[in-house]
Amino acid sequence: MRNIFLNLICFALIISFYTTSIKSDEVKDLTDPHEYNFFTGMFDFSDNYRKSAIIGIQHNNENLYRNTFLGTISPVTGFLVTGDAATYLYTGVQAEYNLGKINLTPSFTPGLYGQGDGKDLGHLVEFKTELQLSFDLFKDSELGFSYNHLSNADLGDKNPGANSYMFNFMKKF
Repeated sequence: MRNIFLNLICFALIISFYTTSIKSDEVKDLTDPHEYNFFTGMFDFSDNYRKSAIIGIQHNNENLYRNTFLGTISPVTGFLVTGDAATYLYTGVQAEYNLGKINLTPSFTPGLYGQGDGKDLGHLVEFKTELQLSFDLFKDSELGFSYNHLSNADLGDKNPGANSYMFNFMKKF
Protein backbone atom coordinates (compact mmCIF):
# COMPACT_ATOMS: atom_id res chain seq x y z
CA MET A 1 0.00 0.00 0.00
CA ARG A 2 2.89 2.35 0.79
CA ASN A 3 4.34 1.85 -2.72
CA ILE A 4 0.99 2.70 -4.31
CA PHE A 5 0.77 5.89 -2.23
CA LEU A 6 4.32 6.92 -3.25
CA ASN A 7 3.50 6.20 -6.89
CA LEU A 8 0.39 8.38 -6.63
CA ILE A 9 2.43 11.26 -5.19
CA CYS A 10 5.06 10.97 -7.94
CA PHE A 11 2.35 10.81 -10.61
CA ALA A 12 0.69 13.96 -9.21
CA LEU A 13 3.99 15.86 -9.16
CA ILE A 14 4.76 14.89 -12.76
CA ILE A 15 1.31 15.92 -13.96
CA SER A 16 1.47 19.20 -12.02
CA PHE A 17 4.87 19.98 -13.50
CA TYR A 18 3.67 19.12 -17.00
CA THR A 19 0.56 21.30 -16.80
CA THR A 20 2.43 24.34 -15.46
CA SER A 21 5.70 24.12 -17.43
CA ILE A 22 6.85 26.99 -19.65
CA LYS A 23 8.31 26.14 -23.06
CA SER A 24 11.49 28.03 -23.90
CA ASP A 25 10.27 28.99 -27.39
CA GLU A 26 7.13 30.63 -26.03
CA VAL A 27 6.73 33.86 -24.15
CA LYS A 28 3.95 33.49 -21.63
CA ASP A 29 2.33 35.94 -19.30
CA LEU A 30 3.03 34.55 -15.83
CA THR A 31 -0.04 36.32 -14.48
CA ASP A 32 -2.37 33.97 -16.39
CA PRO A 33 -4.74 32.45 -13.86
CA HIS A 34 -4.96 28.86 -12.82
CA GLU A 35 -8.38 27.64 -11.77
CA TYR A 36 -8.76 25.46 -8.70
CA ASN A 37 -11.94 23.55 -7.94
CA PHE A 38 -12.43 22.76 -4.24
CA PHE A 39 -15.20 20.26 -3.62
CA THR A 40 -16.94 18.27 -0.92
CA GLY A 41 -19.89 15.91 -0.95
CA MET A 42 -20.90 12.26 -0.66
CA PHE A 43 -18.93 9.39 -2.21
CA ASP A 44 -21.04 6.44 -3.42
CA PHE A 45 -24.28 7.92 -2.05
CA SER A 46 -26.33 5.17 -3.72
CA ASP A 47 -24.72 2.41 -1.57
CA ASN A 48 -26.17 2.66 1.95
CA TYR A 49 -23.40 0.46 3.40
CA ARG A 50 -20.34 2.08 1.78
CA LYS A 51 -21.23 5.75 1.32
CA SER A 52 -18.74 8.20 2.78
CA ALA A 53 -17.93 11.92 2.92
CA ILE A 54 -15.60 13.19 0.21
CA ILE A 55 -13.25 16.16 -0.16
CA GLY A 56 -10.94 17.08 -3.01
CA ILE A 57 -9.21 19.57 -5.25
CA GLN A 58 -8.87 19.86 -9.02
CA HIS A 59 -6.55 22.05 -11.12
CA ASN A 60 -7.13 23.60 -14.56
CA ASN A 61 -4.38 25.53 -16.37
CA GLU A 62 -5.98 28.16 -18.58
CA ASN A 63 -2.83 28.31 -20.75
CA LEU A 64 -3.84 24.89 -22.06
CA TYR A 65 -7.48 25.69 -22.97
CA ARG A 66 -8.38 25.02 -26.60
CA ASN A 67 -11.49 26.20 -28.43
CA THR A 68 -12.73 23.34 -30.62
CA PHE A 69 -15.93 22.30 -32.34
CA LEU A 70 -16.67 20.31 -29.15
CA GLY A 71 -16.47 23.43 -26.97
CA THR A 72 -13.67 24.78 -24.80
CA ILE A 73 -11.50 21.74 -23.99
CA SER A 74 -8.87 21.67 -21.25
CA PRO A 75 -6.85 19.15 -19.25
CA VAL A 76 -7.69 18.66 -15.57
CA THR A 77 -5.79 17.01 -12.73
CA GLY A 78 -7.18 16.31 -9.30
CA PHE A 79 -7.19 14.31 -6.11
CA LEU A 80 -9.95 13.27 -3.74
CA VAL A 81 -10.10 11.42 -0.44
CA THR A 82 -13.10 9.92 1.33
CA GLY A 83 -13.89 9.68 5.03
CA ASP A 84 -12.90 5.98 4.76
CA ALA A 85 -9.40 6.91 3.49
CA ALA A 86 -10.13 5.82 -0.08
CA THR A 87 -8.21 7.98 -2.58
CA TYR A 88 -8.46 8.78 -6.27
CA LEU A 89 -5.75 10.61 -8.23
CA TYR A 90 -6.81 11.50 -11.76
CA THR A 91 -6.01 13.43 -14.89
CA GLY A 92 -8.11 13.83 -17.99
CA VAL A 93 -10.08 16.28 -20.08
CA GLN A 94 -13.13 18.48 -19.65
CA ALA A 95 -15.28 20.55 -21.97
CA GLU A 96 -16.82 23.82 -20.85
CA TYR A 97 -20.00 25.37 -22.20
CA ASN A 98 -20.85 28.90 -21.04
CA LEU A 99 -24.58 29.60 -21.13
CA GLY A 100 -24.55 33.18 -19.89
CA LYS A 101 -23.83 33.07 -16.16
CA ILE A 102 -24.39 29.30 -16.07
CA ASN A 103 -21.64 26.83 -17.05
CA LEU A 104 -22.05 23.19 -18.03
CA THR A 105 -18.87 21.12 -17.69
CA PRO A 106 -18.70 17.41 -18.60
CA SER A 107 -15.40 15.59 -18.02
CA PHE A 108 -13.67 12.24 -18.40
CA THR A 109 -10.72 11.46 -16.14
CA PRO A 110 -8.93 8.11 -15.82
CA GLY A 111 -7.05 7.67 -12.57
CA LEU A 112 -5.65 5.50 -9.80
CA TYR A 113 -7.93 4.40 -6.94
CA GLY A 114 -6.71 3.38 -3.50
CA GLN A 115 -9.32 1.52 -1.46
CA GLY A 116 -8.11 2.49 2.01
CA ASP A 117 -10.90 1.39 4.38
CA GLY A 118 -13.50 2.28 1.74
CA LYS A 119 -15.35 0.45 -0.99
CA ASP A 120 -13.55 -2.12 -3.13
CA LEU A 121 -14.11 -0.93 -6.70
CA GLY A 122 -12.39 -3.96 -8.18
CA HIS A 123 -9.26 -2.45 -9.77
CA LEU A 124 -6.48 0.10 -9.29
CA VAL A 125 -7.41 1.87 -12.56
CA GLU A 126 -10.81 3.58 -12.50
CA PHE A 127 -12.53 5.97 -14.92
CA LYS A 128 -14.53 8.98 -13.72
CA THR A 129 -17.23 10.56 -15.84
CA GLU A 130 -18.68 13.74 -14.40
CA LEU A 131 -21.20 16.45 -15.16
CA GLN A 132 -20.92 19.78 -13.36
CA LEU A 133 -23.36 22.68 -13.37
CA SER A 134 -22.03 25.98 -12.02
CA PHE A 135 -22.83 29.66 -12.05
CA ASP A 136 -20.64 32.74 -11.96
CA LEU A 137 -20.54 34.07 -8.42
CA PHE A 138 -18.02 36.91 -8.46
CA LYS A 139 -15.19 37.84 -10.76
CA ASP A 140 -13.05 34.71 -11.20
CA SER A 141 -15.27 32.62 -8.84
CA GLU A 142 -18.02 30.05 -9.41
CA LEU A 143 -20.30 27.88 -7.29
CA GLY A 144 -21.45 24.55 -8.61
CA PHE A 145 -22.88 21.09 -8.16
CA SER A 146 -21.51 17.96 -9.81
CA TYR A 147 -22.38 14.29 -10.17
CA ASN A 148 -19.89 11.60 -11.15
CA HIS A 149 -19.59 7.87 -11.66
CA LEU A 150 -16.42 5.83 -11.05
CA SER A 151 -16.05 2.53 -12.89
CA ASN A 152 -13.21 0.23 -13.90
CA ALA A 153 -14.86 -0.64 -17.25
CA ASP A 154 -14.67 -4.34 -16.34
CA LEU A 155 -10.86 -4.33 -16.03
CA GLY A 156 -11.21 -6.19 -12.72
CA ASP A 157 -13.07 -9.33 -11.66
CA LYS A 158 -15.83 -7.10 -10.30
CA ASN A 159 -17.06 -3.64 -11.22
CA PRO A 160 -19.48 -2.29 -8.60
CA GLY A 161 -18.90 1.37 -9.50
CA ALA A 162 -19.57 4.37 -7.29
CA ASN A 163 -21.94 7.34 -7.75
CA SER A 164 -21.02 10.59 -6.02
CA TYR A 165 -22.21 14.16 -5.78
CA MET A 166 -20.21 17.23 -4.81
CA PHE A 167 -20.64 20.89 -4.10
CA ASN A 168 -17.93 22.90 -5.87
CA PHE A 169 -16.21 26.23 -5.40
CA MET A 170 -14.01 27.26 -8.34
CA LYS A 171 -11.53 30.13 -8.07
CA LYS A 172 -8.99 31.51 -10.53
CA PHE A 173 -5.68 32.60 -9.02
